[in-house]
Amino acid sequence: DTFMTTTSYQSIPVTGFVRIRQILAVIPVSASTWWAGVAAGKFPKPIKLGHRTTVWRAEDIHSLIETLGQGNALLASSNNKASGQQ
Repeated sequence: DTFMTTTSYQSIPVTGFVRIRQILAVIPVSASTWWAGVAAGKFPKPIKLGHRTTVWRAEDIHSLIETLGQGNALLASSNNKASGQQ
């Protein structure tokens, strides 16, 4: 009952940097939800490589995917708060 396919999970390199479109291909949230999660500290902090280039460490994204796979706790709490549930 995982929310991603093995193929899409493997599209994130083991090391290096990934862009937001690569992340959103494997984590089923919108870009605005992703950025809200980053601001709230629920998702990894980005690294600015240039004025218009933002990346995340692939290792951080793999850790997030493993955490989400252990019960989807981060997404469930975000969805409950957004809908007014506790």
